[in-house]
Amino acid sequence: MANLKTYDPSAIAIVIAGRNLENLADTFVTISRAEDSYTTTVGADGEVTRNYNPNRTGTVVVTLKQSSDDNLFLSGLLAADELSKLGTFPVLIKDTNGNSLYTAAEAWVQKAADAEFAKEVGDREWTIACKELLMVSAGSF
Repeated sequence: MANLKTYDPSAIAIVIAGRNLENLADTFVTISRAEDSYTTTVGADGEVTRNYNPNRTGTVVVTLKQSSDDNLFLSGLLAADELSKLGTFPVLIKDTNGNSLYTAAEAWVQKAADAEFAKEVGDREWTIACKELLMVSAGSF
């Protein structure tokens, strides 16, 4: 019999430039590599070759509620980088109730969140580019 596992969204830590982001949207983080690690080529005779791709760049898309103070924090990171061109920072996403871990030593705000205002509070989606995104996807405890 399999062990019971528990996923707790509040156990997902999103640390950008040393700050733990808060006031997250319902779907709050998407982590992805820019390209596949391997592609496949099949010759006319059916011979299969796998092609290794060393590209480890990727993106972390964080979605905050528009009321989150962290929107100002991310805006500040982007503004400082646009002025200095030196605004890289580390990224860490960790399931503290499991073994999943996503990290990059050098990242930057690639795209500011679009702004939209409505009758009720909305979301702000921030795209963070990662030079070398390390990904360990594992289960919860």
